[in-house]
Amino acid sequence: MDIPSVAVILLFCLGMFTIITKKNLIRIVLGFTIVESSLILLLMLISYKPGGTTPILDKDYDMVVDPIPQALALTTIVIGGSVTAVMLALVMKLYTRYRTLNIDEIRKLRG
Repeated sequence: MDIPSVAVILLFCLGMFTIITKKNLIRIVLGFTIVESSLILLLMLISYKPGGTTPILDKDYDMVVDPIPQALALTTIVIGGSVTAVMLALVMKLYTRYRTLNIDEIRKLRG
């Protein structure tokens, strides 16, 4: 197993660990962004081919790089930024209502 694959696995595990174990809502949102980053890195690993060229520039090429995973990674970045903004807006609304970012305290206050 090569180093980038190990980095994808470690980032994903770190993000999931953060989502599962932390009680602070800001840290949970950061865990989601870490998982998103690992998925973007995975898409980049899928699309990478050593010695490959873009299929648009040359007419005589031996090996080409597939541009679809790269386009999906760009789309993932845009959607991930939007989802993070919405999550942070919800965290702000929860904080203004309950005056805490702790999930356990919010559950207690809800009744």
